[in-house]
Amino acid sequence: MKVTKTFFNGEVKLITPKAHYDDRGFFMETYQYEKLTKYKLNTVFSQDNHSMSYHTGTIRGLHYQLPPMAQTKLVRVIRGAIFDVVVDIRKSSSTFGEWIGVELSSDNKKQLYIPKGFAHGFCTKMDNTEVIYKVDANYSRTLERGILWNDSNIGISWPKDNTILSDKDKNHPLLKDADVFV
Repeated sequence: MKVTKTFFNGEVKLITPKAHYDDRGFFMETYQYEKLTKYKLNTVFSQDNHSMSYHTGTIRGLHYQLPPMAQTKLVRVIRGAIFDVVVDIRKSSSTFGEWIGVELSSDNKKQLYIPKGFAHGFCTKMDNTEVIYKVDANYSRTLERGILWNDSNIGISWPKDNTILSDKDKNHPLLKDADVFV
């Protein structure tokens, strides 16, 4: 398992599991707590989530939860591909409002570790894309929040123009009007 400290001063990490291939297919450990602790990833996850998006260009996000139910996430794709986006929503951070995007796919097997204080969303790059992710706090309807996916002040370069969104995601506030981390 390879862990790369890539974004936001190394807080958001790209994890590449080692896949072992033979004539049957492959096997890999996607999560192993003891191995990840050597990279200071001591998160204890409490819930697994699984989404299926039928169409290319489906956007889910930008989502997060406020404390005390803020979530750290470990995201991976088991079928298809996504453009995965993380936005820093920590008002006291020097990178507040900045974003990064990476491709996660069933082919590249990469995972993204997203700590608390970041909004998360993705756009599917293939039909029938399935995403699974671990979180360290359960879902909270009263503390869930979102930011408008196409907020021009953030300026995310989404890969598709013909997007499919839920009504909820179409109506999130701009970052400047959202409840964020202090």
